[in-house]
Order: sequence, then structure tokens, then C-alpha cells
Amino acid sequence: MPATFQNATFDNDSEPLDANESIDDDDTALLNQSGYGDQAHQSAGDTSGPDEHADGTPAKLTAYKPNSNPNSKPGDDSVSFASFLESATSLDSDQSPETETSPTSGNSPDASQSEQSEESLVSLNDGLISSETVITDPIDGLIYGNTNYDNSAHLSQYEFFNDPALTGLIAEAMVGNQELKILAQEIRIACLEVQARSGEYLPFVTLGGRAGLEKSGRHTRAGAVEESLNVANGKAFPDPLPDFLVAADVSWEMDIWKKLRNAQSAAAYRYLGTREGRNYIQTRLVAELAESYYELLALDSRLDTLDKTIEIQKQSLRFAKAKKKAARGTELAVQRFQAEVRKNQSEKLIIQQEIIEAENRINFIVGRYPQPIDRAALEYIDLNLRALNVGVPSQQLQNRADIRQAERELTAAGLDVKVARARFYPSLTLTAGLGWNAFSTGYLFRTPESLIYGVAGELVGPLINKRAIKADYLSANAAQLQAVYNYQQTVLQAHIEVVNHMTKVDNYRQSIEIKKQQLQALEASVDSATKLFQNARAEYVEVLLAQREFMEAKMTLIETKQQQLAAVVNTYQALGGGAGATLTSVN
Repeated sequence: MPATFQNATFDNDSEPLDANESIDDDDTALLNQSGYGDQAHQSAGDTSGPDEHADGTPAKLTAYKPNSNPNSKPGDDSVSFASFLESATSLDSDQSPETETSPTSGNSPDASQSEQSEESLVSLNDGLISSETVITDPIDGLIYGNTNYDNSAHLSQYEFFNDPALTGLIAEAMVGNQELKILAQEIRIACLEVQARSGEYLPFVTLGGRAGLEKSGRHTRAGAVEESLNVANGKAFPDPLPDFLVAADVSWEMDIWKKLRNAQSAAAYRYLGTREGRNYIQTRLVAELAESYYELLALDSRLDTLDKTIEIQKQSLRFAKAKKKAARGTELAVQRFQAEVRKNQSEKLIIQQEIIEAENRINFIVGRYPQPIDRAALEYIDLNLRALNVGVPSQQLQNRADIRQAERELTAAGLDVKVARARFYPSLTLTAGLGWNAFSTGYLFRTPESLIYGVAGELVGPLINKRAIKADYLSANAAQLQAVYNYQQTVLQAHIEVVNHMTKVDNYRQSIEIKKQQLQALEASVDSATKLFQNARAEYVEVLLAQREFMEAKMTLIETKQQQLAAVVNTYQALGGGAGATLTSVN
């Protein structure tokens, strides 16, 4: 479970970064397929920066630890990243939320806890609250857990929406959406970056050959030496002198400060963050598609309302013409009814255009060219989705892909600080070569006469003018702080989104109930005004006003219902729902 930052400090005694992350099986498979799983390691050592001295070395700054592991040992940098991927899969489900009471077997919480935050008795067993618990947040007043302790984000889009037409569009969008395809390639690029980083701390081996011809002047050292020496059996060196070489070279930078491994681990976390970013975009895509679909149903309902209103007004127009013909009415009433009919017919064409645009928005999301959208024929006002269940607030940190992405970016930023810090220290590079060298191919592979080899070690470190290294180090620390603030902002935004959408769902639900009562009253008034007008006991103006008010109230009710459904969809997305759709392969 991602960590909170209530006790965040940057000091010299902070513990190192922990590798406890919630990684799914797809991450493990993809990294192992790329050859990274057997080679990558997660560094968990001390992340403090060097002390500042007179030579300009920066002061100590500890890398921020987003997910603490009390069992980890400082300086233990030998944790296998592949084993980390496998062991961290069940981490989030095994940990109890930080906001809950510490687990005690068979014990119930005290009375003060039940009075403040619970409406029913909470029984704790292995750190889990019973499914009958109803917890009320004392800050925002939201009810977390009604009759089921599950979170609505755990429902797939097929279970949540329960509309074959909509779920079919979602499944098609998961395959055809261009934005998801672009993000899939970004994931692939990030995975290849991990592979590239994985090879940097391993030896580089090269194999090559060379053939050349050289003529040295007799009045030079090389020429004079060749003139005075014989190759074998009294034979002099050929002039010009051929040169043939076949050799293998090995170069290995010893990662004594964990610089290369930390850079590789940072790339791995960014790869995982990219995957989470794609999951978040996917949840937004599902929400946007569902919202457009329900908007399309709302437009259909508005169009149907206009058709019914036009029929009622045409009937009133016929009565007005009949009354005029019988000398019981005036031309004014006829023209007013005629104008009202024409106005609604014009509005109908505008709604038809909005329907076309809404269909094409859905077609764009799905990734196909304009075509009609199949949709359910139902009574829009009575349309209801599944009841929302928020769960406990700490579950938002587990379900939101953008929070998990920010957490991985924060971990990667902490590793970047360690990489920048290691640049202050000397680097050790070992080089070696082995091959055969001769002036004739006949002598080339004679051993040991033509055998050549060499071994060397190089220790190089910065001495003066460390401004560039120091600037990189300070930039890495600033980027780390930026990642901390981004994580905090993401968590805050996630909670606010849930609160806003949940309260909107409830308030709009109550508003719809009241508007339904208003609509019933207006419908009765239209019926009464029409009958009174037909019996010459009411003026045409009363009929016009009653019909207009009824239509406006129906349109307002449809719009309110659309806003409520949009709030339900956005709440589902804000809780992290919609990420379980079928993914296209990044390979």
C-alpha cells in the first residue's frame, strides 16, 4: 500500500528507499521476457548525500522513502529485482490500512472509537474489519462501506455498467483506441530502457580483427630497428611490413558505488510508472466513453420528449383552428400555437445534430470512422447504475493508478539522487585484451610466439571543478522534492474527487425525486388546461404556458439525470474502476 507523508522528514538518519511495491504478474512476465528479471537488482542502501566540504561537495540530503520496510537492513543492496516483483504482488492485500487499529485477535475496539467513527460494532481479525461495518468519515461525512465491505473499483466495467451495448464499445475501444496504442509503445520504450540500463554494469566484450601495411623510413627508429633485426632463419622483416591482428577486448566498470544498478532500478520504476500511467488513462477512457454513451441516451430522450410535445401542440393547433372556424377563437391563438410548433421542430433538428456529434465522439474514442451507435432503448429517467461503495479511504491509495504511478516516480527520483551522489566518487574500470598478432598469416595463430595479452585497471575520480556534478546532484534532489509534492497532490486530488462525485450523486438523486414530483404536477396542469381550452373555459395562453413549462421541466429533469449518471461514472473512475479492461500487448 502506498505510504502517506504525514511524518515526512529529510535528515541524515532517514532509512533507505524500500522496494515494497505492488507489481502485477504482467510486469514480472514482461521484464523476465526482456532478460531483465535475472539481472536487475534493487538497491536499498543508504541514500544520504555527501557532507559539504570546502572543495564544494554538497551537504547530505537523504532520499525520501515512500514505502518503509521495518525489516530491511541499511546497506543491503543485493535484493533481486525479479524476486521483488514476485514477492510484492500480494503486498497490498497483506497489509492492513495505516488508518486502522492494530490487529488484535478476537477483540473489539473501545467505546470511544465506536462513538466517533462507526455506526455498528467493528470486529477485528488479523487486521481486517468485518463486512458488516459501516464507517462514517468524520471530516467529509461520506459513508465508507454500506452492506458490503468491497470497493466498487473492484468491479469490472461489465459488472458495473451491465449494458451489453456499452461494454461492447469499451471492449472495442481497448483494442482500437489510438491513445492507448501510443501509450503501449511508450511502455515498450521504457522496458527497452530498462534492458539498456541492465547491460551497463556488466562487462563489455568485443571481438575484432585488423589487417594493415606499414612502410617505415630507414632513418627512423622503427626503420633502423627493422633493418638490424631478423625474423627467423636469417630472414629480414618484409618491407613494407604487413600487420595482421585477431583479438578480443574486455572492459568492465566496477559498480562499487551502486551507481549503475541504481540507474537501472530507477529506469525499472519508471517503466512500472508508465504502465500505471496507461492504466490511469484507461480508466479515464472508460469513464469518458460511458459518459458520452449516457449523454447520447439523454439526447434520445430529449428528442422523444420534443416529438411528444410537438404532437400535443399540433393537437392544440387543430383545436385553435376549429374554434376560429366556428367563430369562437381568434387568429392570434392559431399563430401562437403555430409558432410554438415551429420552434420545437427547429429545436429537434439541433438535437439531431448533437446526436451525430455525440456518436462521432464515441467513434473517435473507439478508434473507428463515423457510424451509428447501437444503444439500448429504455426509459432514461428510470435508468440506474449499481450502487456505489467507496470502501475505506486507504483503499483509494491501492486502487488509483495515478497514485501508484506517482509513488513509482517518487521511488525513481530517490534512486536518481543516489546515482548523482555516486558521481562524486572515483570510478574503477578494468580492461583486458587477448589475441594474436603477426606480420604474416602463416605466423598469425602460432602460440605462444604470436600471442598477445594485456590487463589494466583505471581508477579515475573528479578532483577540481565539480560544478557540473554538484549541479546534477542538486537538480536530482530538487526533482525528488518535486516528486514528493506531486505524490501528495495526487493523493489529495484523488480524495477530493471522490468526495465531490459522491456528494454530487446523492444531491442529484434527491433533486431528481423532487423534479419528478414537479413533472407530475405539470403534466396534470397540461391535461387540465387542454380540456378547459377545448371547452372554452381557458385561454390559449394558459395552454401554451402549461405545455412550455412541462417541456422545460422534462428537459431539465433529463439534464439532471445525465449529470447524476456522469457523477456515478466519474466516481467509479475516481475510485480506480475501469482499469480491468482487456489490454493490448505492448510487445
